[in-house]
Amino acid sequence: MDFDFTPEQIAIRKHMREFAEREIAPKAQMNDRECKFDWEITKKIFKEGFLGCPVPEKYGGLGLDYVAYGLMTEEVNRVCSSTRTLFSVQTSLVALTILRWGTEEQKKHLLPKLCTGEFIGCYGLTEPEAGSDAANQQTKAIKDGDDYLLSGQKTWISCGSIATHALVFATIDPKLGHKGITCFIVDTKSKGFTARAIKGKLGLRSSDTSELFLDEVRVPKENILGEVGQGFKIAMSALDNGRFSVAAGAVGLVQGCIDACTEYAMQRKTFGEPIGKHQQVQAMIADMVCDAEAGRLLYLRAAHLKNKDVRNTLETSLAKLFCGEAANRAGHNAVQIFGGYGYSDEYPVERYFRDAKVLNIYEGTREIQRIIIAQDALGIRSANGDANKGVSNKTALAAVH
Repeated sequence: MDFDFTPEQIAIRKHMREFAEREIAPKAQMNDRECKFDWEITKKIFKEGFLGCPVPEKYGGLGLDYVAYGLMTEEVNRVCSSTRTLFSVQTSLVALTILRWGTEEQKKHLLPKLCTGEFIGCYGLTEPEAGSDAANQQTKAIKDGDDYLLSGQKTWISCGSIATHALVFATIDPKLGHKGITCFIVDTKSKGFTARAIKGKLGLRSSDTSELFLDEVRVPKENILGEVGQGFKIAMSALDNGRFSVAAGAVGLVQGCIDACTEYAMQRKTFGEPIGKHQQVQAMIADMVCDAEAGRLLYLRAAHLKNKDVRNTLETSLAKLFCGEAANRAGHNAVQIFGGYGYSDEYPVERYFRDAKVLNIYEGTREIQRIIIAQDALGIRSANGDANKGVSNKTALAAVH
């Protein structure tokens, strides 16, 4: 692995940082306070082509590698976790999933418009009874001629209310377990499809999070992604990409805490000197820096494997777990360094503190990541394949969204 970034990677990182500081950061605090999804910023992001970063140019993307994508995602999350959520969903969970599993016709129709923002996607896996147990899908797909009728409910779906297209996972027969799950590309304008925004969230307040309701939504067989019964495998591969962008974003949150705390610590004075000269404050900042450096190496390692098209479930789980925990530590310490001011939204660290918590939950809880990592270490199941005999798919791949 080459630890030096290419000129192209350095340039895209610089461009993304300048854009984030100019366009996203000034409105991040107000959008969070008002729980406002900012369409103006979203349109500028699409215009720049950022959300097509790892999509090949022939499908309308920038054709950049996963290192560049990780660096871009980190820079966005350095100023706003809610905006980073759009990157993770549109690019990692939707576009890259269609790129891997879609037919040529599906890719040519959907990917260019996902890259430009003409289409916005969401990822419909989680249900009220299927969170960490993702194989327990209750949404049903009943064959009706050449079409399927989808009925069920999804919840905690990022971008659900603004999406034009949804990847919906449904079972053709509950008796088949995970082998009956199929992925459908659903036009959200279809009759019987409705979305309802979820309000009152702890964090990510300026991102869209919704419930989806499907009442006999008719979907043509041409809109099946992959093959019938292949949905669980598709969902797991999508989460390998989603966890990668969450990990990179988490490092960005840690870096945002470092930036805010180092500036504040040299301005704020107690006992006649900047608090940055106090050893306890220095210790907290040092921990943040160590976490940022270690987390960055973990997600870049996963990016390296993705660039080689090597399965990286273990590496993305390691990065997602560590970086999510690191972000929570950084948010906690940042509020502590700011003291009373850290408890107010006058400064961004209270937002970082709140936004960090979801990194332990979505795209697979920290507990699920520990199961994946521990089972690999114990030889119960290889995270990157080669399951041992006697270990069920449901146990080994226990739900992860």
